[in-house]
Formats: sequence, C-alpha cells, structure tokens
Amino acid sequence: MQSLRPEQDRSTRPENRATMAAVAQPAVTLPGALDDGTEWLVDAAGCDARLLSDLGHLQETCAQLVDALWLRVIGEPHWHQFPAADGSDGPGGVTGLYLLSESHLACHTFPEEGRATFNLYCCRRRPAWDWQDFLARRLGAVHVLARSVARGPVANDTRREEPLA
Repeated sequence: MQSLRPEQDRSTRPENRATMAAVAQPAVTLPGALDDGTEWLVDAAGCDARLLSDLGHLQETCAQLVDALWLRVIGEPHWHQFPAADGSDGPGGVTGLYLLSESHLACHTFPEEGRATFNLYCCRRRPAWDWQDFLARRLGAVHVLARSVARGPVANDTRREEPLA
C-alpha cells in the first residue's frame, strides 16, 4: 500500500473506509513514462435523460463513486444545473467538480442526447474499474467507453512540443 502524501492527510474522507473496486483491465502505459497516476476518460451513452438532469441523483452517483474508489474529497464539491436545452422550464444538464487529494473528478451530463462524461485523475496508481456496470446501474447507460491512461513524467523523451498556432 502506497503511503499518503501530506496534502492527502488534510482530506475530509474518514481513514476507516477501504473499499476497492473490481479490476477490469490494465491502464495503458506510455513508453518511457514513470507511473505517477491514472486518468480515466469515460463516455456513457444511452443513459436515462431524467437521471442525467436530476442534480440530487448525480450528486449521489458521484458520492458513491468517491466511496467505491476510496477517494478523498477536499472541500465542497461544486455543481451547476443548466436550463433545458429545448428552452422548456425543466432542468437541463449538470456539471459537477470535486477537488480530491488525489487530484480531481469531473462529471458533465447531456440529457438531450442521453450522454454523460466523467474525467477522473488520481495522482497515485489505481487498478482498472468497472465503469460499465456502475454507470449502467446508476444512469441506465447502454454503452460505456472508459479509457485509462497512466500519467507521469516522460523519461528520455527527445520529442519537442510545438506551440499551438
């Protein structure tokens, strides 16, 4: 078990919780990289539009995700409910952002398209996780694409980054 960094010790997550998620598939390792963490880019489609515009449900979904992956939230999560895309009085999509001692979790929903996206970056190594099952249960997702990338400095990389135009 990797020890916590000092900034993780000030988190709001209780120390006595230890739920680890099932391993689904290994993270992609970049050639020459030292593994400093894992980043997931997750796209879910075919979701229940009602659930994607239900702020309380999405807050609970992200709280369950944080608990299942044993993450530590720093401060209060930030949420924004957008108006309905069709101009009606109903609620629209939701954006949520968690600052974590491990880094961050972001959630964006598009009820008019039945889609949700998640970005989770952890500055420590993480096993793969079953996003398909979790998002099917929580959002009714039919299709889930979860990409996992090992993050870290690239050693002996002779490539030069070019500035964007």
